[in-house]
Formats: sequence, C-alpha cells, structure tokens
Amino acid sequence: MDPDLYPDLAAAGGLAAALEQAAAGLGADLVTERDARDAVVQARIATTVPDRKPLSVWIYAKERGFGFSGWSRGVELIAGYTEHLEDVVRVGVAWGEGMGLRELHERFPFLHHSERAEAHERGPAAEVELQWRLLHEQAAEAPDFPGFRLLVQAAHAAPRLRQLYPFSSHWVLGFTGRTGQPSKVEVVIAPAYDGRPYRVRDHLHAGDGVIGEASTAEEAVALAIAHLPADLGPAIAGTSDPDD
Repeated sequence: MDPDLYPDLAAAGGLAAALEQAAAGLGADLVTERDARDAVVQARIATTVPDRKPLSVWIYAKERGFGFSGWSRGVELIAGYTEHLEDVVRVGVAWGEGMGLRELHERFPFLHHSERAEAHERGPAAEVELQWRLLHEQAAEAPDFPGFRLLVQAAHAAPRLRQLYPFSSHWVLGFTGRTGQPSKVEVVIAPAYDGRPYRVRDHLHAGDGVIGEASTAEEAVALAIAHLPADLGPAIAGTSDPDD
C-alpha cells in the first residue's frame, strides 16, 4: 500500500480500520471483517440480509481508488469504483440493510449492475428467461454455426430443459438446476459441426462423460432429457455450495 495515496489507511493500520473510522465520522453503523488474504488492502463489510454476501472492498495500487463488489446466491449484484472512502461506507451500509438495486443505483451513480442482477432480484424464473433470450441472441449472431442455433431452438422447445438454467461455453450448451455459480452441471450438449454429430455429455470438457451421439438437435435434446434426474427443475436460486 502506497502511503502517499492512502495516508488515512496507513494511519489507521489498514482498510478495515479506516472504514470503521470513516463510518464513525459519518455516524454510520458499520461492521467490517478483516480479509485473511491481505487485511491491509482488502476488507469486507458485513450485512444483515441472509441472501447477501458481505460487500468486498479493495484498494487500487497505482492510483487512489476503492473497488467493491456485492454478491447474492452466486450472482454479482453490484460493483463500483470511487475515490472516496466515505462513499464506500455509504454503499456498504445500504447494501447491508438490503436496499434494492434500483434505489442503490439512483443513490450512488458510480455504482453499476447488470441485466442479470435485475433478473436475479425478480426471481429465478426471470433469470432463466433472460438467459434463454441471451442464448437466442447469441445463436442469431452466429449464422455460420447452424448447429448451435438448431440446438438452442430444440432445447428451448423442450419443457424439461426450458425450466433449467442454460449456459454456453465454447458453443457447448449446458444446463444446471441453480441460477448461481458454482452450480452442478447436469448435462451438456455439444452442437454438430464439420460433419460431426451432436454429442451429449455429463461434463463440460470434451471427451469426458460421453452419454451418446445424435444426428439431429431434437434427438440430442431427447437423449439429454433422458439423462436428467426425475425430480430436477424448475431452476432455483443459489449455488451448489452446501453453505448457500
């Protein structure tokens, strides 16, 4: 930590202590948690909202600035940057009290959140719907890869898969029963290309856990559905972490 950039942190003995002092000066109720990795330059601001993780805060090395990130059930809901420690305190207090995304954004212009964060706030069904829309858009932007487009269309047409949380990685279409990360991958389908068939797997990595092959997207979808646990779905909020 550069004491010329952060004289207040140097005097306080680190970021967490400086946050507490700034909170006291603002008359704010703030509880910090020291970050075991480097308590001098990183800290967390506690929250009383069960589904929200403590707000992560860190400093920048080459210029004065504070970054922060807030997560809930495996989804990043807010992120931002400010040069002022007092701003971090105000965000931390609002985050910890459960303020909604829209109000947070209106109160703190330097804060931003994604479309997925807004969907998360509405519930897992909204997250699933958004993800399907994004996959359709991705497929439409790749006209030279018809196998992926046909796969997305066939999977979305199947109610068992449509209710799960879909994602793509290197054009492979995967499905999980939870909207946050990390989450257990239930089944994946690799699209047909260069004369190769559709391939259904239980693992993202090529060559691992091959369930079977199919000549059409519809056949691949049917094979994937047959592999799913009978009680799986609709997708729920959260991760596969036992502590979530």
